[in-house]
Amino acid sequence: MAIVRPETLTFSNKKIRMLIAGYPGIGKTTLALSAPRPLYIDVDLSAERIDRNVLNMAEGVTQPRDYKELMQDLGIGCTEMELAAAKAALAPYETIVVDTGGKLLTIMGQYGRSIEPKYGQRDGSLSLKGYGWLGKEFQRFLDFIIYQLDKHIVIVFHAIEDKDGDDTKLRIKAEGSSKNSVWEVMDLGGFMEMRGNQRTIGFSNCERYFAKGTRGIHGIRVIPELTPGRPNDFLARLFAEYNATVESEAEAAQSQKQGYDAAMAEVKKILAGITDAESANAAMPAFKTVNHALTSEREAAVQWKDKMRALNLFWDQTISAYAPRPAEPQEAPKEAT
Repeated sequence: MAIVRPETLTFSNKKIRMLIAGYPGIGKTTLALSAPRPLYIDVDLSAERIDRNVLNMAEGVTQPRDYKELMQDLGIGCTEMELAAAKAALAPYETIVVDTGGKLLTIMGQYGRSIEPKYGQRDGSLSLKGYGWLGKEFQRFLDFIIYQLDKHIVIVFHAIEDKDGDDTKLRIKAEGSSKNSVWEVMDLGGFMEMRGNQRTIGFSNCERYFAKGTRGIHGIRVIPELTPGRPNDFLARLFAEYNATVESEAEAAQSQKQGYDAAMAEVKKILAGITDAESANAAMPAFKTVNHALTSEREAAVQWKDKMRALNLFWDQTISAYAPRPAEPQEAPKEAT
């Protein structure tokens, strides 16, 4: 494991985890398929209910009957040879679209109960340990798609109304406590609504729903109406915006890193020239005017103090300058009695 300074990390061309939620029929699938080169994974087995024009927006479609079949399709938990074959089959696609997330969690839970009976209860629901396993498995699923397959992932969830006193809030439709672990691993999460005659998606928390926005993707965005000649590319453009922000931040960090390096090089040169109180006092004006960046000012202050301590110098307030530290007075030897 290599430890590096945080400003040296780059996240260009990041693969994005996104959640889309909304009422049935509002156009969640259409929006999800606006991601770059999508593979549509129909875990709901409901493709026949989708408008053919919408379905044709997918680059490919698969309908796994259970989680084990889905893992085989994607190469999860397979041998190296099987994983290589899965990656080759998935090469034409840039985004994995799962519809719906609620059904994905259900078939995951069914698989979990089949491999470990203690994950289930007598009524067929998951146990507390089962929900713990489900949360970890969901994260493993997303991590595999991001880091092993190098794909974006968009997961569609139905929304349900949840009463909170007199208020009605929108929540994602998911089994038990699993809905809580879903949001933690997402980069973006938006709720779709109709505002007047416009479809919108919100990326900021509000009284009606929980959402998630990062890298400048916040607030409410209007989803353009699809008309003849207009491409279905809302998410493709959103992902490009997200990564452009990441690259801009990386460039700014690199500029700051260069400023940091220059500042610390100048500090090192100044400290190297200090050998006594006279040279310390002479170096102070240049030391105070170093053009600092990131943490260089704090680090330089520590190095200055260390240098003064090493030379046994102290700040003499009476003369407002550094001076040699006086020698400690020697105790007089005790007379023999």
